[in-house]
This record gives sequence, C-alpha cells and structure tokens, in this order.
Amino acid sequence: MSYIIDHIPKSKDKRSGTKANMTSITIHNTGNPRSTARNERGWLTNPENNRAASFHIVVDDKEAIECIPLDEVAYHAGNAEGNRSSIGIEVCESGDQQRTWENAVALVVRLLIERGWGIANVRTHKSWSGKDCPRLLLPRWTELLTDIEQGIKALSEASPDASEVEAWKLEGLKYLAEKRLISDPPLWTGKIDEAMPVWAAMIIMANIHRDLKEGKQDA
Repeated sequence: MSYIIDHIPKSKDKRSGTKANMTSITIHNTGNPRSTARNERGWLTNPENNRAASFHIVVDDKEAIECIPLDEVAYHAGNAEGNRSSIGIEVCESGDQQRTWENAVALVVRLLIERGWGIANVRTHKSWSGKDCPRLLLPRWTELLTDIEQGIKALSEASPDASEVEAWKLEGLKYLAEKRLISDPPLWTGKIDEAMPVWAAMIIMANIHRDLKEGKQDA
C-alpha cells in the first residue's frame, strides 16, 4: 500500500489549520460503495461540497491518502472533543474489501506504534456521536481490534527495541519523519544497522552536493 500526502488547502469548513493534541484514532466508513480514496480526497475540494466535514486519512484497497496534517483539527467526529483530539480515518467501501481491511489494519498499526499508543486508543465514530459508523466495520469491531493487536505485536517483535538504538540514530529518523522524507519510522528503526549499498551512498552524496551547489536550504 502506498501512503500519499496530498493536503487540502486551508478553509473555514474543512481545514482550519488549528493545531490539535491527538490522543486517539477514530475509524469511519465512507458510506459510499462506489467511491475510492482518490474520489474521497477529490470530494473534499469539490466546489459542490458545502458540508463542514473532513478527515485526516482515507484508505482503500490500493492506497492511503493523508488529506489533513495529523496534528491539525479535522471535522469528522460529530463533536468538538473528537475533532480536537482524534485522527480521523475513512475506510472506503469500494473495491476489494479484504485488501482494504488489511490496508486499514496496517495503517492503524503504523500510527499507533509511531505514537507509542495501544489498542485502547482506537475508537469508532459511533463512540463520539452515536452515529452508526463505521457501518461495515462495527459488526466486526472485535475482529478488527484483534488484527490490529496482532499487527502491533508482529511489527514490534520484528523491530529492535528503540532503547537499544543509539540516540543519534533515532534523532536522525525523527528528523526525516518530521520532514516527511520517511513515512514508517518503526520500519526504518528495524533497518537502522543494515549495510548501505555503495550506489545508494553515491546517490545521497550526489544529492547533497547538488543541493549545496544550488544553494538550497532546509524548508
């Protein structure tokens, strides 16, 4: 599954730009059996869409698209508390639903591990507002949480304990993640001491030299 960052522009009713202190992840279904992740992202900026509603990430059987930065408010929970404290994930109802399920699980696992959260930090839209959402996932909610727990365990066992990695290496990973140059810090923590091929080192050196020559500075 590819993870694409395609943020919508700031606006009054979709992306206010207000910073938020996130403490949970809220799962939704899109409610549209024909809509893909791309369609849902496009709808957010469609001039005909005048609803004061948005979400952080949408996932389908092919990709996940981040539409609003994960440290900003999105209008998805049905109340102010949920909007200000929870990352909203829309799970598509179209396409290969088994594959969509697997992608959604992998996405949530990654987000939880990156933040040091556990299964208790995963919520339904219904838990905030009473709405029957995620409508396809609610009947299988216990199964979904079990798959997420197993995913966390598998990834944690495959990766070295962060406490065993030198601080300067972790600082480098943190910088790259903050700059959106990598999207899965736990994965890269597990690869931190793998040998780098000579060609990869040469490409990095060439890029650094090119940036210095062109006078580029860190954004």
